[in-house]
Amino acid sequence: MRNNGNLSLVSCHLSLPMFATLVFLLGLAVGSFLNVVIFRLKLGKSFLFGRSFCPQCKKPIAWHDNIPLLSFALLGGRCRQCRKPISLEHPLVELSAGLIFLFLYWHFGLTFRFWASAILTAVLLVIFVYDLKYRQIPDEVALPAMIFAFFAGLYLKLGFWNLILAAVLGAGFFGSQYLISRGRWVGDGDIRLGALMGLMLGWQYLLVALFLAYLIGAGVSLVLLARKKKAMSSEIPFGPFLAAGTFIALIYGRPILAWYLNLTYY
Repeated sequence: MRNNGNLSLVSCHLSLPMFATLVFLLGLAVGSFLNVVIFRLKLGKSFLFGRSFCPQCKKPIAWHDNIPLLSFALLGGRCRQCRKPISLEHPLVELSAGLIFLFLYWHFGLTFRFWASAILTAVLLVIFVYDLKYRQIPDEVALPAMIFAFFAGLYLKLGFWNLILAAVLGAGFFGSQYLISRGRWVGDGDIRLGALMGLMLGWQYLLVALFLAYLIGAGVSLVLLARKKKAMSSEIPFGPFLAAGTFIALIYGRPILAWYLNLTYY
């Protein structure tokens, strides 16, 4: 594991495999919560209060049927009450969050950067799934994340004006496309996501994230076209690609930028 800061005192009494397991379990629990956020945002319900319930029969889910991954496996992917299938989205989001938390722990250790990155990556995961399903980027998570990213960036010494410039560049990049196309190329949610990306990364790594997002988007589009899953006129939500590009730039932005500058210099 890379030494990006001192581990907390608690970690000194636990082995690294044990602590990695705890971080993975924490990620699973967060992923379970993210499923609630994604589901209830669309219904306009609070995701902070109220028991979880089956979307099919509407009956409350017992705590022992709500254990991340394990309950899905033990129930055979079906609701205990109505026996209707549970969407694979739920265990996939939980597993993704667990693996992401584990990866961030390996990369940053238990530092402030880990906790900040974990929170913001959880937001990116919500945006990824929500935009993929509903073609919307929810302000309920994007706007609070912008505030958190700004203050986290200040704490990490990214620089006040660097963050402001990055937010303006990110929002302006998509805002200009929105105005020119009258909303046909991008949605207004992409404008706020662009600002969030800037606040998370700073202006230099924002450029890396945008490049990666368009590169990934082009690759996926070509694959879908080749497999005849989409036509040239089909609309594909761009939020998932932006979320993926942001996550990669968050971790590997520095070496990617250094590689590119070295390549162009020579």
